[in-house]
Amino acid sequence: MYFVGIDISKYKHNCFITTEIGTVITQNLSFQNNKDGFNEFLKILNSLDNTKEIRIGFEATGHYHLNLMLFLEENGFSFMEFNPALVKKFILTTTLRKTKTDKKDAMVITKYLMSVNYKPYPKQFYHKYALKSLTRRREALVHQRSYFKVELTNILDIVFPEFKPFFNNSFSATALFILSTYKSAEAISNMDDYDSLRKVSRGKFSYSKFLKLKEIASNTVGLDSDIYTFQLESILSLIDTMDKQISLVEDKIAEIINLLNPRCLSIKGIGMILCASIVAEFGDFNRFESADACLAFAGLEPSTIQSGCAEHNGKMVKHGSSHLRASIMSAAEYVFMHEAIFTIYYYKKRNEGKAHRVALSHVAKKLVRVIYKLETADIPFDSSKLK
Repeated sequence: MYFVGIDISKYKHNCFITTEIGTVITQNLSFQNNKDGFNEFLKILNSLDNTKEIRIGFEATGHYHLNLMLFLEENGFSFMEFNPALVKKFILTTTLRKTKTDKKDAMVITKYLMSVNYKPYPKQFYHKYALKSLTRRREALVHQRSYFKVELTNILDIVFPEFKPFFNNSFSATALFILSTYKSAEAISNMDDYDSLRKVSRGKFSYSKFLKLKEIASNTVGLDSDIYTFQLESILSLIDTMDKQISLVEDKIAEIINLLNPRCLSIKGIGMILCASIVAEFGDFNRFESADACLAFAGLEPSTIQSGCAEHNGKMVKHGSSHLRASIMSAAEYVFMHEAIFTIYYYKKRNEGKAHRVALSHVAKKLVRVIYKLETADIPFDSSKLK
């Protein structure tokens, strides 16, 4: 059996290859992160005894390893990805020296590969990797849109401070349509096209509200300024662009979700976006030994503090993906409102004296265990089978 450890970097990768009995095949191989370098690495792999299994491992290092993963899959090789934090801890158990080189890292990764249970990535992993990229892109766009809406609020506080309170301090589709169409308090006070507003609001914006808004606009204490009107138009344009980009990303997410058909989508309260984020961040559920391993990966497990005869659980460790943890907590909020079994569990914890957020974290842990079972057993959610 051959063990191949690869230290990933942006422009080149370092490789260390040994056998199960410690015979070093190569220890100084460095190949470029391009086609020629990959082909050089492939020649080394093909030169090994094809009757023996080849196990390949490397750390998860951003996106730098994606092309290599696809290359290995296309050429029929399996591979395993490691959490860098675990590799770092492994290094600390092997030496007290603070020496770090790429070649030494490749050797350590190989030793770590030899010490763990080999769980190679599944075939066609690319869809979940793409889904992870898309969900994180959507999250970034949503945060950017929120920032622009704060800027919009600041401008409105100057030119038309009564506008946002009229819409319950939120920017509905109707509110944004009015601002984009009329752009100033004076123009809003003179608007006469109620039918368009009725269509945009789907009948929710009544004619009485229409007249009331015109009256408020005509008596505003806001400043009528070309400079602030220009800024208002600019911010509205940016928000519109964000909305369109988010919609495009969500369409792509829907395409992949329809292809993967994850079982957690069968749980009421978990929509497409939350489901996509959870599935993408976890990746292949079969690589986890248990639901507890999933909890640890998400950073939802409690810390344990033991000293002498005293032992108690502390706060959540919050290691792992913050994106995943936020998605699971958000899903827990919706699930406990839509699935009775989770609602009962939530109020059970509340009756035990738990605060809302603590009770919700318990729902989140239960949800992760349920999702793990659904995905590994490939079955839809059925509350009647839940204990």
